[in-house]
Amino acid sequence: MNPSARPLLLLFACVALGSGSAFAERADKGKPVHLEAAKVTVDDVKRVHVFEGNVVLTQGTLVIRTAKLVVTQDAEGFQKGIATGGDKGLARFRQKREGKDEYVDGESERIEYDSRGEKAEFFTRAYIKSGLDEVRGHYISYDGKTEQYFVTAAPGASPTSEQGRVTAVIQPKNVKPAPTPTPATPR
Repeated sequence: MNPSARPLLLLFACVALGSGSAFAERADKGKPVHLEAAKVTVDDVKRVHVFEGNVVLTQGTLVIRTAKLVVTQDAEGFQKGIATGGDKGLARFRQKREGKDEYVDGESERIEYDSRGEKAEFFTRAYIKSGLDEVRGHYISYDGKTEQYFVTAAPGASPTSEQGRVTAVIQPKNVKPAPTPTPATPR
């Protein structure tokens, strides 16, 4: 692989396509990037790297599976990554959360990440699961700076159809387990 491709891949991988650097396993940054693809095209002049054909990118606990991964870099060094297609037409990622024994999983037909704005966008059949929490919609946007999500249903879809609704499962936080009742003593 061209040595100039490595910085682009590392940044794209470290951000984990939207898992949020605040949540991603920090140790992954220091791990080597392993990349498999049927075809790799590198244009150093335009700063564009294209990986095609059953692409699998692994770095520590991060795994990205997609049909095509395009990484570009602007003159100021900011990167943009676009993952499209893959298994059943979906781009997928998985990464362990920092300090927790749980993972962030995400998928959609297209995942875009912009390092300048620290923003990840999931387009069409979007789904993100973090631990036991999950959200599904037509479009999901995650702002890594503010750690805020925005989720929409498909435009023009019937509000009663699956595509016309956003669904979320959010587990209670900081809930202490109910105390175990003490058995009554016989009199």
